[in-house]
Amino acid sequence: MFKKWFKSDAPKTPQAPEVMGLYLGGSFELDELKLRLITPDLCIDGAASKHLIQAVGAATLDTGGTLLRFYTDDDAFLQVVMDGGMTENHITDVKLWYFYSTTTIGSQSQWQQCLQSGISSPTYELEGYTFKRVWDAVGSESPPVAVTEKTYEEDGDVSETDQFMMLYERDIGDDRTESLLVAGEEKIVGNNADRCLVISTGFDIQPADIRING
Repeated sequence: MFKKWFKSDAPKTPQAPEVMGLYLGGSFELDELKLRLITPDLCIDGAASKHLIQAVGAATLDTGGTLLRFYTDDDAFLQVVMDGGMTENHITDVKLWYFYSTTTIGSQSQWQQCLQSGISSPTYELEGYTFKRVWDAVGSESPPVAVTEKTYEEDGDVSETDQFMMLYERDIGDDRTESLLVAGEEKIVGNNADRCLVISTGFDIQPADIRING
């Protein structure tokens, strides 16, 4: 009875999505031996095996699937793609990404040029390697794929970022590939648009190679 009288009307803090035991504020480890074997062939330098999750991003894909990103303390994010549901049975892809570079875009004309020709092209050169575009359209042009990511942070802050992305890959042997993600990101802060071009490189992770620490 007293609980009803003193019930708080304060809004509840939005809850970040969880999957595979991964959650905001948690931590996980990756198979250290497999990391040591694959990283010499990658653009990534010194990928860590232990990660603390400091933020979680979620985006709905045009295909109806869901993209979750678990941002870590090592300038990386573990990306989990699901189709048809939000459980482990619906996972179709898991990758560990590392941020390679972030370039500020200062004007509207630069932003338009970035969207038109700076993100999507048949190939993309990075560190002397050639990555081939993965998301090809039926016609002669393959525009960036647009998603809106909602990001949940440990302090309770929730924000949204519009992203215009293109995925690339290159073969590194032994039926393995290195992935490249080029994304134009736009976040409205007050009345201003905060824009940047973000380049990340990553590789496939098997769910069995992930150990949840709690």
